[in-house]
Amino acid sequence: MTQEPQAVSPRKILLATGAALLVAILVLLVAVLPAEYGIDPLGAGKLLGLLALAQARPIVVQESEYRLDQIELELLPGEWVEYIYRFEQGDSMVFSWQATGPLSYNFHSQPDDAPRGYSESFDAGESSEAYGSYDAPYPGIHGWYWENLTAEEVILELNTAGYYRSATVSRDRVSGEHALRSLSELTFRADTP
Repeated sequence: MTQEPQAVSPRKILLATGAALLVAILVLLVAVLPAEYGIDPLGAGKLLGLLALAQARPIVVQESEYRLDQIELELLPGEWVEYIYRFEQGDSMVFSWQATGPLSYNFHSQPDDAPRGYSESFDAGESSEAYGSYDAPYPGIHGWYWENLTAEEVILELNTAGYYRSATVSRDRVSGEHALRSLSELTFRADTP
């Protein structure tokens, strides 16, 4: 004995459609808008950690050319050197520096609109090496201050690559611009091992 399928009433179809629409709107407000567009009208995106997804950008188009910088600096006992780059907001670089002895260091920045003498420190300590990356939070100058606290000369080698505009070295005995290389200046040969 087979039963005949019963017809669903138009009222039940309308209620099911309304419930599905309500769930879709709720998903849009709670998850899709915060995760995709950073819009969080209910505050649920912040609670669920979805706002960070809207900020993640796998590709960042830069307005300036990719540059390479390498410099070796000699620091006499008690001597200091400051090496800074010019960045626009969102510019980035990767870096590594190694020294033949421990140095006191401070990575700091000064926004373009900051009062004279103001700087913001991002990393400080004593070490003979550091490796990492940096994303400029604002336009301005960004770089290192190193000081040789030892009784012997220390050789410091800095290597960076990124989207900075210029580099300047300042110290007691010499100051001035440092020439940068652009990636397009390098020649790649297919026959080079």
